[in-house]
Amino acid sequence: MAVAELRAAGLIIFRRKSFTGPLEYLLLQTSYGKHHWTPPKGHVDPGESDMQTALRETEEESGLKKSSLEIMEHVQKTLNYEVRGKPKTVIYWPAEVKDYNVAVQLSNEHQDFKWLSLDKACELLHDTMSVALREVDEELRNAAKYYTEIY
Repeated sequence: MAVAELRAAGLIIFRRKSFTGPLEYLLLQTSYGKHHWTPPKGHVDPGESDMQTALRETEEESGLKKSSLEIMEHVQKTLNYEVRGKPKTVIYWPAEVKDYNVAVQLSNEHQDFKWLSLDKACELLHDTMSVALREVDEELRNAAKYYTEIY
């Protein structure tokens, strides 16, 4: 008998003061378990797409609505790992806040949030998420460099 896969989706939220400025990533600290840090994410509900889950969970956990974000749907990171002996897949998309000073409103699932540089964020994340964040950061910086060079 096959083990049911756990599936989740979320957004890697970032901000920057200028188009070529350094990126800061939003991490949320859980209010349960070992109080680990993570971008907003959650389990996919039946009948829900991965993107619908990512948007719902982001709004529930951080208060950030789709209208306040610029989602990069062409950049997707998929993480695969095990949780309590079951395979888990988590899909993330990067999303930039439209307003640098946007207010974050935590749900009761989280006790704290931080906007952090890439290196500081990676210090708080587990290995798999840290690798994914570094890959996303590189893609975002390369895109900014490309647009700066051609315009």
